[in-house]
Amino acid sequence: MEKRDELYAGKAKSVYTTDDADRLIMLFRDDTSAFDGKKKEALARKGAVNNQFNAAIMEKLKAAGIPCHFEKMLSANESLVKKLDMIPVECVVRNVSAGSICRRLGVEEGLELNPPTFEFFLKNDDLGDPMVNDYHIRSFGWATDDQVAQMKALTFQVNDVLKQLFLDGGMLLVDYKLEFGVFNGEVLLGDEFSPDGCRLWDKETREKLDKDRFRQGLGGVVEAYEEVGRRLGIAFNYE
Repeated sequence: MEKRDELYAGKAKSVYTTDDADRLIMLFRDDTSAFDGKKKEALARKGAVNNQFNAAIMEKLKAAGIPCHFEKMLSANESLVKKLDMIPVECVVRNVSAGSICRRLGVEEGLELNPPTFEFFLKNDDLGDPMVNDYHIRSFGWATDDQVAQMKALTFQVNDVLKQLFLDGGMLLVDYKLEFGVFNGEVLLGDEFSPDGCRLWDKETREKLDKDRFRQGLGGVVEAYEEVGRRLGIAFNYE
């Protein structure tokens, strides 16, 4: 697989075209950002950790029958993925109250949410990724009703798989965001699943093991990511 031109550079990943028009290479960089890019830092090993963490999670989800764009790892910090026509909304599921839902609704952090909440957010950094609903998505043509239904169903399937996976490792899956795209007419899970895009707490101590350590200046960000991986049986390679 020949790596060609940079197609896109985000906050923590770069995406490259290949000699296959239907395949892309995702490069996970060491860059870390929060608050819509206002806080930035490069953290050693982070790109490799997130790439390998994502690969392990995507393989678990594929084994559970969830269609994903991930195909295989190419190196410590690169993966081969299908080229999706991305749907410009994020799907967020919350199992425990934390982050923006506490600020928006005035609820305390740490409440178990039963049933879990589901929210859509428009992917637009300039607007601060505002929350939207099914009607906005339909009116502005961001996705069809069928695609919306598929994204919701797949997001909750992911929740069923990963809540138990992390619980088995002594962790709570507090919340997470997913992105989807279309490949040959099929809705697939895209982007990544790593501690950058979810909240994970130790089940007993409620110690934060995710990017909130960076947002809140707690330190030990990559070390926390590595601890999560260790509990899931991921052996990281940094070469």
